[in-house]
Amino acid sequence: MPSLNKSKVNDFVVRFANVNGTGSASANFLFTKSIFRMGIPVTPKNIFPSNIQGLPTWYEVRISEKGYLGRRDGIDLMVAMNPQSMESDVASVKTGGYFLYDSTKMLHEQYIRDDIHYIGIPLMEMCNKEYTDPRQRQLFKNIIYVGALSALFNIEFPVLEKLIAEQFPGKEKLIPPNIKALKMGVEYVQANFKYPLNIHVERRDLVKDAIMIDGNSACGLGAVYAGATVAAWYPITPSTSVVEAFSDYASEYRTDKTTGKRNVAIVQAEDELAAIGMVIGANWNGARSFTATSGPGVSLMNEFLGLAYFAEIPAVLIDVQRTGPSTGMPTRTQQSDIMEAAYASHGDTKHVLLFPSTPKECFEMTADAFDLAEEIQTPVIVMTDLDLGMNDHVSPPFVWDDSRTYKRGKVLTAEDLDKMQKFGRYLDVDNDGITYRTYPGTHPTKGSFFTRGTSRDEYAAYTEDGGAYHRNMDRLIKKWNTAKNMVPVPQLYQEKNKHKKGVLFFGTSQYAAEEAIDMLKTQGIEMDAMRIKSFPFNKTVEDFINAHEHVFVIEQNRDAQMRSLLMIELSADPHKLVSVLNYDGTPITADNITKQISNKLLVNQD
Repeated sequence: MPSLNKSKVNDFVVRFANVNGTGSASANFLFTKSIFRMGIPVTPKNIFPSNIQGLPTWYEVRISEKGYLGRRDGIDLMVAMNPQSMESDVASVKTGGYFLYDSTKMLHEQYIRDDIHYIGIPLMEMCNKEYTDPRQRQLFKNIIYVGALSALFNIEFPVLEKLIAEQFPGKEKLIPPNIKALKMGVEYVQANFKYPLNIHVERRDLVKDAIMIDGNSACGLGAVYAGATVAAWYPITPSTSVVEAFSDYASEYRTDKTTGKRNVAIVQAEDELAAIGMVIGANWNGARSFTATSGPGVSLMNEFLGLAYFAEIPAVLIDVQRTGPSTGMPTRTQQSDIMEAAYASHGDTKHVLLFPSTPKECFEMTADAFDLAEEIQTPVIVMTDLDLGMNDHVSPPFVWDDSRTYKRGKVLTAEDLDKMQKFGRYLDVDNDGITYRTYPGTHPTKGSFFTRGTSRDEYAAYTEDGGAYHRNMDRLIKKWNTAKNMVPVPQLYQEKNKHKKGVLFFGTSQYAAEEAIDMLKTQGIEMDAMRIKSFPFNKTVEDFINAHEHVFVIEQNRDAQMRSLLMIELSADPHKLVSVLNYDGTPITADNITKQISNKLLVNQD
């Protein structure tokens, strides 16, 4: 029987293959949390279909003592609970790995490989003997295999017991049967297999005070802390839980203790266009308002985004990207809305984009987006993706400075207006392109203006004079250049550039990119690295590209959209920018990046 080359402690990948709608999600997350509670870095990826029930779903868990939190190619142990996907599930196991299956029925010979181990547990047979209710049989089958894995991987059973107790607060009668199901799995392994396996876990103290949270929840909480009082939205995968999280957190943090009323307005609009329209109206009135959507929603919002840009009204949009075009794969991840979001709407339009990589950055950048939107008087789009938004990630705890005040930008008060002879809504008083605005009703006779999406002069008066339009468009570009020094700066991975080649990435590509950089070092390939956090690009991005012969641009889309944006905005030499792409709907892996860069370097050498 084959075996792994050596014992692997706290360094392996487990994949669960289930049927969507069978209650496996909570059991699989129980497995993930148990390892996290043992102080070991762990990252789960939920790969699920867009239908309600019946199709294959996978849940992939990477355990990495070194803290590598991106996906990795190859599965060390497969928990195969779905006959529909079993052929591909068997094929995905690494040589020397393990294949755990329900042995109630004999495994077909087409699924037999001579280079992996098989762990057969008669799960359905055990459930049929123990339970009479069909739903219980299915649900506890999942718990039994978690119990089996706890023995195989040396997971501390008291940790699982505590997690079960936490899972059913106020429903204590459910705790004993779940503990019993866990023990059934443990006892079967103890009676039939050598355990623990040579891949297993050992307690560590590596996660410290870290938490596990998904990016959508972090964005929702960030909006609460930013002072958002209005959310208008239309449900769309994978962004729906952003506003749901905002609603839940607002119930706790935005509820008047005296009256019991929530101090927020959450409106489900008839479509995405109406949602962004409501957001713009609320912000125009002085409220802090936002929406959340995905690529198809951004497409519908283009017209109103152009209005907000040209009329210079703050707005915050959280774009949880998924695969496109059209409906694409609604439950798969991608970074493919870059160009759409950057230039949303017709005409000469540019939008501020923020690129968080972690839940902590989702929280922080969402909060920052409200400040930026009001300071710059323009839409700000937070560009997350399904991987970040819907998957749980190990994250440092969120920190908020209670002394922080909201940055409302250049807003005139009644006292300010009294001191002015004449108010010009689009007058560039400070020569930075950012004008002064007023809230409706600020003053009984001064400060009002007509907000329009048509051309106007410096005093908001309608005009089709080409000179006035030209001045306004030039001022908007001046404002855009001012914004370059207001948005988050890129992260440099070295104090100064030392190598001829560099690597550039953004968003969730960070996880795999950082690991790939380490992997390439073992091959003698060393590169400088930078992570982009925002658009417009500041001078640091331009300097980084200019300092290298070649820069590998890692992104998760087909058309190299970030590379295109760099070429358009910085006039970057196309021959310098080398694309490293992934667009199969799954998060990019370090192995994939390493292979692409190595191959491209070999081609250049030839």
